[in-house]
Amino acid sequence: MTVTDPIADMLTRIRNAVMARHSSVLVPSSRVKLYIAKILKREGFIVDYEVVSSQSHRQIKITLKYDEKNQPLISGLKRVSKPGLRVYVQQKEIPRVYGGLGIAIVSTAKGVMTGQKAWHQGVGGELLCYIW
Repeated sequence: MTVTDPIADMLTRIRNAVMARHSSVLVPSSRVKLYIAKILKREGFIVDYEVVSSQSHRQIKITLKYDEKNQPLISGLKRVSKPGLRVYVQQKEIPRVYGGLGIAIVSTAKGVMTGQKAWHQGVGGELLCYIW
């Protein structure tokens, strides 16, 4: 099955798994999705991720993180730049998500990184998504 927007598909799979209180979720693998999973782990939104290979394709297994009251640490995900309407920001236009409680993920010329890191490095790029 072909997906028009693979990043939105990844975010939707994570959102659905969090709402159903699953411990992990499988997402078809790509380089950008691996960078997003790496950022989510570094920022503490997920426990871990690993690449699982099957016969015909690779998938990313994302282990979700919950607090002691079984509440998910990811309370929201929003896709910003879409295939039909790309959203680009300069360094000065990178938004803060929920006053710094969330993160913006930006695809820059120096790689995929959080909005805060892109701001510190002085680069802009495509605003992929918000996670809080």
